[in-house]
Amino acid sequence: MIQAESMVDIADNTGAKRALVIRVLGGSTRRQGFTRRTASVGDIVVCAVKKALPNSDYLVGNSRKERSSRRKVKCVIVRTKSPVRRGDGSYVRFDSNAAVIIDDERNPKGTRIFGAVARELRDKGFMKIVSLASEVV
Repeated sequence: MIQAESMVDIADNTGAKRALVIRVLGGSTRRQGFTRRTASVGDIVVCAVKKALPNSDYLVGNSRKERSSRRKVKCVIVRTKSPVRRGDGSYVRFDSNAAVIIDDERNPKGTRIFGAVARELRDKGFMKIVSLASEVV
């Protein structure tokens, strides 16, 4: 369960390492008693990149305006610490919260995906991320 102000790891090779969730675009407003919008695996969120590699595009520019416009990205959640219930009654849970940076056409910006991703991404239509991932759980 990811909500605003949650920190997520970035699981691709775009250069970003950690991001702060600003807004949940997908997801529900009622999950386990919370009335704020929360995201699960396969939901799209808007994030601010907080930690990145020195040579990546996310750290270009020193002025406040350049920095803020460069660092906002759309991401799809690929792993959550909170358990996700599947149709057969089983649950899947990961060790960390992770996301993959996507573009406006819902394709990943990176060319590699690190770590396992949930099978629910296939149902949500993120086939490119599923095919790039090393393991689908």
